[in-house]
Amino acid sequence: MSDPLSRVSRMKSFDASRMLSFDLETTGTNPHATRIVTSSLLRIDGSSVDTTELLADPGVEIPESATAIHGITTEYAQQHGRPHEEVLADTIARIRDAWRQDMALIVFNAPYDLTVLRSLEPSFTVDGLVFDPLLIDRAMDRYRRGKRTLSALCEHYRITLDNAHNSSADALAAARIAWKQVRTWPELQSYSMEELMEFQAVKYYEIQSEFREWREKRGQDASTVSTSWPVQG
Repeated sequence: MSDPLSRVSRMKSFDASRMLSFDLETTGTNPHATRIVTSSLLRIDGSSVDTTELLADPGVEIPESATAIHGITTEYAQQHGRPHEEVLADTIARIRDAWRQDMALIVFNAPYDLTVLRSLEPSFTVDGLVFDPLLIDRAMDRYRRGKRTLSALCEHYRITLDNAHNSSADALAAARIAWKQVRTWPELQSYSMEELMEFQAVKYYEIQSEFREWREKRGQDASTVSTSWPVQG
C-alpha cells in the first residue's frame, strides 16, 4: 500500500486555481454503512471548469429521511441511475487522476465523504492533497459563534448556494469557499502540500479531542467521536 503522503511530499504549495471539488449524497448518515446516491466532481483548471454528476442506483432502499434531503427516491435512482459499483469506481478513478496531476481535492467535511469511499472500497487510499473547507474554517476561526454547515459558511463567506444538498451545487460552493479561504488567510498558500495536510490533521485531532472531553465531562457517549482525518479510523 502506498504512503498516503508519498506524492503529497513532492508537490508544491496549494494552488486554488487547480482543484477537484467533490461531494456525495448518500442513503444515510453513517459513513461506514451507507451507499452512494449521487457523486459530483467539479474540476477547475485555470479558467476551465468541468462538472460531472453521477447518479447511482444504490441497490438498497433510499430512506425517506435521505430523500427529504437530496430529493432522490428509490424509484428514480433505480430507473435512471448507473450500477452502484460503476459509480463508485468512476468516482475513485477521477479522484486518483486529479491527484496524479497534482490537483487538490476539495471536500467539505472530508472525514464523511472519504470514509464512505474507503468503506465501500477498502483499496482506496489518500494519495494527494485534501483541502477541507469546514476544517479550515474551524481551525482558522476557532471560536466564532454560529453554525458551521455548508449553508452557514456560504453566508459567512458571502457565497451564493443554490439548490443546497444537490451534490453539484454543494461541490461548487465548497470550491468557492476554499478560494475565499486562501485569500482570507494567505499563509495557507505558503504551506507545502505536505505541510497543509499535516496542519489539517493536527487541527482536526485537537478539535475532536476537545469535543470528546466535553462529552465525557457531561456523561455523554464519546465513543463515536473520531480524531482521524481525512479518513475515519
